[in-house]
Amino acid sequence: MRSLIKILLGVVSLVVLMPITVSAQTSSVNAYSPYSMYGPGELLTPGTVQMRAMGGAGIGVRALGQVNILNPAAASVIPRKSFLFDMSFDGTHFRNSQPKFDATGAVKSTAKTVYNTINIHNIYLAFPLAKGLGAMVSVAPYSSVGYKLKLTDQNDDNWADIGRVMYGYNGDGDISEVKLSLGWEPWRNFSIGVAAKYYWGYIERTYRTSVTDVVTGSGTYASTEGVDKYRVNNFKFQAGVQWNILYSETRIFTVGATYDLGGRLNPEKESFVYTNNIINSLQSNPVRDRIDNVELRVPHQVGVGLFYRDRTIAWALDYNYAAWGDGNKSFAENSNGSNVAVMYTDTHDIKAGFELTPRSSDVRNYFNRMSYRIGARLGNYYQTFGGERVNKLAITAGLGLPVKVWGASSVNIGFEYGRMSSRGAISHGGQKVGLVTQNYYKISVGFSLFSADTSDYWFVRQKYD
Repeated sequence: MRSLIKILLGVVSLVVLMPITVSAQTSSVNAYSPYSMYGPGELLTPGTVQMRAMGGAGIGVRALGQVNILNPAAASVIPRKSFLFDMSFDGTHFRNSQPKFDATGAVKSTAKTVYNTINIHNIYLAFPLAKGLGAMVSVAPYSSVGYKLKLTDQNDDNWADIGRVMYGYNGDGDISEVKLSLGWEPWRNFSIGVAAKYYWGYIERTYRTSVTDVVTGSGTYASTEGVDKYRVNNFKFQAGVQWNILYSETRIFTVGATYDLGGRLNPEKESFVYTNNIINSLQSNPVRDRIDNVELRVPHQVGVGLFYRDRTIAWALDYNYAAWGDGNKSFAENSNGSNVAVMYTDTHDIKAGFELTPRSSDVRNYFNRMSYRIGARLGNYYQTFGGERVNKLAITAGLGLPVKVWGASSVNIGFEYGRMSSRGAISHGGQKVGLVTQNYYKISVGFSLFSADTSDYWFVRQKYD
């Protein structure tokens, strides 16, 4: 027990100290990207640290000692008189860069920003209800918004008549997903599952116009600030299946599939406008309403996955398709009021991972009992900017540290390098404009606890008071 406590303290200290050692701002916001300005923001990769260290693949994963929140059908495999708990933390270091072009289209400079975040990624619970019937409960962030942008008006006439005009855009918040999953095995080696997903959260987006170096006689108004607040409360549903094509004491090969019923989140939107001048400050009356075309929704989504495991190796492969474009064709947002079209587009994601456990029952060599994981993820962002597509890439790795021999409880560490970038630049007003390239480095620490002891207080009926 003392060794376990030391391990827990060590990894928690590592994830806490890692982002702080870099000279940059740190917050609990899960994203720091201008790409989170629209829609629900940047989407987070779901799953346990084990899955995310294997590229995020897991639709087909079917393991006794692992919570698989990606597919509700996996809840049916939870053994009787057992209990699974999983919790993880993420620390992320963001590095964003944007090329600046001159009038000839050549790169003249590069704007760079650095940011750090740290937060809880997930809390998962799984428990049996009856033979072949299990349940899972999860709380995890679905998407996150975090950005700070500034823009200077380059119009010479405005500089001469008004002064220097600055535009600022800020946003923060997130949408969380609370999920209840039920999995049932109606016959051997085949399971079905359903899940109810409750989305809730708060996003605030602020835009500001201010005048500095005011020209005398230019007018009384110096700044205007608008605030849009979104509150989300809505239910969606998911269905899943898993089929063991091969199942024996030493090997398992599973095919899984899921379907997510998306649709509008119908957020409650509240808007304020503040106008300030030298004499007084005026606040408009807030407008609170539900608008049918508010750009907050989740897509209809289909996923398929393969999973194989024997006593030494395991691998997983997933493909996900999300119909962002079909449901959002009526939306055409403008980037920073500059008439750069921000359009929704369908996404395709491929996730793959591999795990090696040399000898899980080796009582003498702890390193043989450890699990070593690698993975990758490739896809595209769900929005285009000025017609340019943004590609996503992630390389992952991780370690599984078992707590005891013959036990499924473990401490898991995951590492991830990711990149969001576009192959080209866009044109605005005859000027070449570069899109932001985002690089991030993430470390995740998860605690997976599995109790299957028949003497466990949780499952034993008390005979004596």
